[in-house]
Amino acid sequence: MSGRIEHWIPGVRVIRTYERSWLSRDLIAGIVLVTLLVPQGMAYAELAGLPPITGLYTTVICLVAYALVGPSPILILGPDSSLGPMIAATILPLAAGSEEMAIALAGMLALLVGVVTLSAGALRLGFVADLLSNPVRTGYLAGLAIVIFVGQLPKLFGFSTDADGLVAEVVAFVRDLDLTNPWALGIGLTSLAIILGLRRLSPKTPGILVAVVVAIALSTVLDLAARGVAVIGVLPQGFPVPTFPSVPTSDMPVLFIAAVGISLVAIGDTISVSGGFSARAGYEVDGNQELAGIGAANLAAGLFSGFAVSTSGSRTAVAFQSGAKTQLTGLVAAALVLLMLLAVPGLVEAMPQPVLAAVVIAASVSLFDVAELRRLFRVRRTEFGLALACALGVMFVGVLQGIVIAVILSVIYIFKRTWAPYSAVLGKPPGVAGYHDVRAYPDARQAPGLLIVRWSAPLFFANANQFRDRIRDLLKSSTPVPRWVLVAAEPITDIDTTAAAMLADLDIELNTAGIHLAFAELQSGVRDTITRYGLLETIEEGRFYRSVSEAVEALQREMASPE
Repeated sequence: MSGRIEHWIPGVRVIRTYERSWLSRDLIAGIVLVTLLVPQGMAYAELAGLPPITGLYTTVICLVAYALVGPSPILILGPDSSLGPMIAATILPLAAGSEEMAIALAGMLALLVGVVTLSAGALRLGFVADLLSNPVRTGYLAGLAIVIFVGQLPKLFGFSTDADGLVAEVVAFVRDLDLTNPWALGIGLTSLAIILGLRRLSPKTPGILVAVVVAIALSTVLDLAARGVAVIGVLPQGFPVPTFPSVPTSDMPVLFIAAVGISLVAIGDTISVSGGFSARAGYEVDGNQELAGIGAANLAAGLFSGFAVSTSGSRTAVAFQSGAKTQLTGLVAAALVLLMLLAVPGLVEAMPQPVLAAVVIAASVSLFDVAELRRLFRVRRTEFGLALACALGVMFVGVLQGIVIAVILSVIYIFKRTWAPYSAVLGKPPGVAGYHDVRAYPDARQAPGLLIVRWSAPLFFANANQFRDRIRDLLKSSTPVPRWVLVAAEPITDIDTTAAAMLADLDIELNTAGIHLAFAELQSGVRDTITRYGLLETIEEGRFYRSVSEAVEALQREMASPE
């Protein structure tokens, strides 16, 4: 029983096995981490269209929930820059200007994300994150970075705009530039320069903390509030009690659809970050338990006036670099944020709002992976095109629609690769063992009277005709016409009934022309499958060989023997 409890609530195991020598490292890492959590939590709450204080509520409760249910000792969850625009795009149209309703809608959205991710973990569906390929994800984040950047520019310049859509926001920003508050712009650019400069020159220095401290000091000394610069003000003291958010039933379908998209991004973030850091820190993590951990964190956030959360690679890196050993790091950080809310809510009273815009803009810059886009353009233009299409979808169709476009393009790309896979004619290069692609080895000799073809995909209904047409085209271009077609079938991991019927018809067609069909290296499981189909009643069982070399020798002996 205790083993099952520890499996589903790993925090219990941490308590049981905790070593005193870890305590100092967890405490130090938690203290360092909190300097990042407070400004980011408030900034990403505003990015989600919510009051800054909700970002701190969310930060506290999700860290506590993950410490109990999450399996990774150093993974840090919280408000995320990639989820903020998706949350805002969902709740703001439904809230119709009501802050109270926006908070309730965000809470319900977080609950739904929790349900979706918990269900995915229970059903062992962590693999669905693979629907977002790396090029698609790169493009999605690049488009998101541009949307975030443009959306934060008015706040950085000290004014606000009322526009919907990237183009409309750019037009409104340019139109209202005369409303710029030079003090707001100055403190915002100073903060941005500090964050980006320290990120480049001294990555271990907490640039966001330095920027916040400098901004608060300048705000106090120069009395920026009196100069028209918006400041955070005193935060509400205390912490909310758990409540189930009340939203109109008619809004639930929209919230659920958005929750699926947000969950897909959150699952992808969690699995990739968790896998990367587990390898570096030397521990193993159950991916499906990670989904349970992020699901619990979202459920808790939804009940405590929070919003949907994901895993943060940057905050996890800070915890790792600071020496974190266990989930206690997150609990220490959560306790310190909670202490601020209960005892010193005026600590960030003088923080200028443009600083939060600078924090978000700095985050958007990190989302735009220029190096990866260049690499894709250089090594594979089709995948660069996928990334570009996703970026444009996010920018000009919408953030939520962009994630749908990203998934659809990924599925289409997967289908295309399977529908029209790479196929090669094989030959024997001089001095090289085995048979290889003649494109890679132009001097490879093809066996007389024999055409060897390798098909690098499963054979199924969508590509069966492609396979048949490829064989026909190769035979038409071969002089003299081969007597045998040998399929190097090792990459063929499956053959469905449609493809089996095609192979039977193709064998009959080739036999009519005096050509025979044979297979080499067909996997035993696939062979058992086609045996059930009855394909061996058409293609003789003796025409299946263990290797290409064995098949070539056998077929050449047969061609050399008298009829």
